[in-house]
Amino acid sequence: MMKKYIGFKSVLAAVLCVCLFWSSSMNAEAAKANNVYTFSKVTFDAEFYYNTYPDLQAAFGMDPEALYRHYMNYGIKEGRFGSEEFNCVTYMNNYGDLRLAFGGDYLLYCDHYEKYGKAEGRNAKEKVEITIASDKTLLGTYTTVYDPSLERTINVTTAAERIHGIVLAPGQEFSFSNAVLPRTRYNGFGMGEQIYGGKIVMGIGGGICQTASTLYAAMVGAGLPATERYPHSLPVDYVPRHLESAIAQGYKDLKFVNIYDRNMQIEAIADNATGTLTVSLYLVGKN
Repeated sequence: MMKKYIGFKSVLAAVLCVCLFWSSSMNAEAAKANNVYTFSKVTFDAEFYYNTYPDLQAAFGMDPEALYRHYMNYGIKEGRFGSEEFNCVTYMNNYGDLRLAFGGDYLLYCDHYEKYGKAEGRNAKEKVEITIASDKTLLGTYTTVYDPSLERTINVTTAAERIHGIVLAPGQEFSFSNAVLPRTRYNGFGMGEQIYGGKIVMGIGGGICQTASTLYAAMVGAGLPATERYPHSLPVDYVPRHLESAIAQGYKDLKFVNIYDRNMQIEAIADNATGTLTVSLYLVGKN
């Protein structure tokens, strides 16, 4: 498989990518601290925002500063359009590479679209259909079952949708938590059973551990080591004990690095008709 061999060009590309994302992070943090106009009309157009949302017209009138503050503090995460061409939540959901870099920091997506995404032709207005490369070599796959009638299904399927199609360059690290985003209502998660303190409790995002565990089982089948992974404090019913992967926001994650000299792509398909979740790992592109 030509494992563990990353050329100078790949390393240089990774360094440049880190620098790009670091620059976006610094600019967005400055915007957050100053709470002033930082983004152009590409991502926030006060007149468009006012005309599009009648509830804001009644609350703020045509006050650009007040509209901007609402957009920064509430509108972005509510999924509102900031301009005719830009919806931050859509942009975030469309691109797994950005989620791996920015996680749930909405301002970084705004900053990235203005500086790079628009010029790259990325879509921040409509959902982009994810496709799996046709020139692929299967590394590992695993299937688990779930009960589609339970509320946790929304979490299993949302997490699967968020990791589906992600492409990792040679040497790039994958973070499950960044890819699926923070577990909040705004990010599309609902209630579900989860293990906390050695007990079964209900919580937002309960069920995403099944998606993480299914991915980890595929990794084990592929011989792909985890750089971070945690077992549950109690047994689960969807994978054997040694294949589970607990996820807890802020301190438990599932991570791995693409150790190959080819791109790797994740396929995650949740089928509510059969109650099955299948996660597969592929090498894509030419040798």
